Amino acid sequence: MHLEDLNALDAETAARELLACCGSTEWASEMAASRPFDGPDSMAQTSDSIWASLERSDWLEAFAAHPRIGDRTPAVAASAEKVGGANGIQWATQEQSGTSSAPKDVIERLATGNRAYEARFGYIFIVCATGKSAGEMLAILEQRLTNDPDEELHIAAEEQRKVTRLRLAKLLT
Repeated sequence: MHLEDLNALDAETAARELLACCGSTEWASEMAASRPFDGPDSMAQTSDSIWASLERSDWLEAFAAHPRIGDRTPAVAASAEKVGGANGIQWATQEQSGTSSAPKDVIERLATGNRAYEARFGYIFIVCATGKSAGEMLAILEQRLTNDPDEELHIAAEEQRKVTRLRLAKLLT
C-alpha cells in the first residue's frame, strides 16, 4: 500500500489496516484519526507519540495480538490473522524466522520460558524478533525474567514500539 492510499481510506478501514502493525485498537484508531501523514517519517513519529500516550491496558491488548516466540501451533496463525489478516500472519512468520530452524531443545526452552514469563508478568513475552536467532531470543527471555514488573512492562512496550515501526514500513511497501 502507498501512503497516499492509506491517507485516502475511511477511518474505519484505515484503523483495520493499521491493526496489522499494532494490535491496540486505541492506537489504530488514533493513528487513523491523525491522517493524512506527510511521509513515512511523520507517520512513524506520530505512532511513537500515540504509543507513549496509551494506557497499560492498550499496551497489553497489543501484546496479546502477538504469537508466542517459537510457538509453531495452529493458534499462531489464527492469532495473527485475527488482528492483522494475511499481513499479520506473514509478518509474524518473517519476524520469528530465527526460530524456524532452531533445535528442538531451544524451542522447548522457549516454550518453558514463555510460560514462566506469562506467570510472572501476566502477558506474553514481547521482543522485536527481526534478525534474531532463537538462541538470542531465548537469552533475552531468560534475562528479562529477572526484571522488576514495572521495568519489564516498559521494556516490553519499547519492544512493541520497535515491532510497530517495522510493520508500518512493511505496510507502506
